[in-house]
Amino acid sequence: MNTAIYSGPVFEMAKQQFAQVADHLDIREMDRDRLLYPKRAMAVSCPIHRDDGRIEVYQGYRVQHHLTLGPTKGGTRFAPSVDIGEIAALAIWMSWKCALAGLPYGGAKGGITVDPYKLSPRELEALSRRHMQEMIPFVGPHTDVMAPDMGTNEQVMAWFMDTYSMYQGQTINEIVTGKPISAGGTLGRREATGRGVAYLVGRALEHLGIRADRATAIVQGFGNVGSVTAYSLAKRGVRIIGVSDHTAAYYDPAGLDVAELQRHVGKHGQLAGVSAESLISASELLVRKCDVLVPAAIERVITSGNASKVKCRILAEGANGPTTPEADAILYQRTDEIFVLPDILCNAGGVIVSYFEWVQDLQRLFWEETEVFDRLYRILERSFQQTIARAKHERISHRMAAMAIGVNVVQAAKRTRGLFP
Repeated sequence: MNTAIYSGPVFEMAKQQFAQVADHLDIREMDRDRLLYPKRAMAVSCPIHRDDGRIEVYQGYRVQHHLTLGPTKGGTRFAPSVDIGEIAALAIWMSWKCALAGLPYGGAKGGITVDPYKLSPRELEALSRRHMQEMIPFVGPHTDVMAPDMGTNEQVMAWFMDTYSMYQGQTINEIVTGKPISAGGTLGRREATGRGVAYLVGRALEHLGIRADRATAIVQGFGNVGSVTAYSLAKRGVRIIGVSDHTAAYYDPAGLDVAELQRHVGKHGQLAGVSAESLISASELLVRKCDVLVPAAIERVITSGNASKVKCRILAEGANGPTTPEADAILYQRTDEIFVLPDILCNAGGVIVSYFEWVQDLQRLFWEETEVFDRLYRILERSFQQTIARAKHERISHRMAAMAIGVNVVQAAKRTRGLFP
């Protein structure tokens, strides 16, 4: 199969991870390409009028990994680094994540190569609407359901939904998730990923016999996922001793005031400027001693260069793909020291509650917040138990166990449905 369209370090990482789990599961060579490579990949040009009168064209992408279990599901990110290889890798990971959680979805991902912080509000709306307009032939409530990701938010999802609805001639809330409540969103969606991370950290602490009120945590990335994770862990009694974003990193063994950090970010949009006393380099923060380390920013931050230096007891992957395969091999040798909550388990709260939002929109029947989180925690608990049990039974890493469960689900569905025509 000619796979030249997919390249780059993030895609190679997803490909390497799949090869390892395929070897473990003894998947036939003839079946591997069908399981790994995406069903569809779209590239679109998105021209908009800039405020200064210029017309500028931005490149947009959408990858749908498989539709075997139901529609595809995945976020849309606006970031300068976006390329088709990165988007494909994220779609593949989303497939295993949905399968592990038992959701009737295949994985998808989309994005535009742009720095959204360099766009005016009017330009951001124009680009968002144009992207959805270009995607209309390829998406739908039963084909591909979009969601927010890095650089996008509830407002962007509302523009997506409105644009799609205008072309259909009726309101189609279920075309996207992560919308404002006023546009058919669900209670709890914004906090879902972070609260899910905190729940699983709590379960890992219990599993290891560590009291939450005596534990410390460092959170790398203080966006939506990281900030909610830090706040939720602090509510459980965990002392937050380090945080960072792309502008600054802070470390204080006595503990940081998470509520004050959130207020500062809410006002200024970044951590920079909080304090001059507890500043630390971002790379140093990742290897400071703590009970819980939460990489919640971007891919490939735990590498072969720092994996042996990490000094946490629990590595909770709030981001997608924060640990490279080379680093994973090092961490596996440190299994007795470091308890890994792999990304497809740890950050699944967002897509699980997105699924709840989609179900509520389809039924036009909405749940109370307590019901949303009760259902979320039950699914996460089941996935946690299955992952830990399989890792122990087969003497494999938690990542391998989680991926094996996800790949097995998709493989079984493809085998049952057969190959058309």
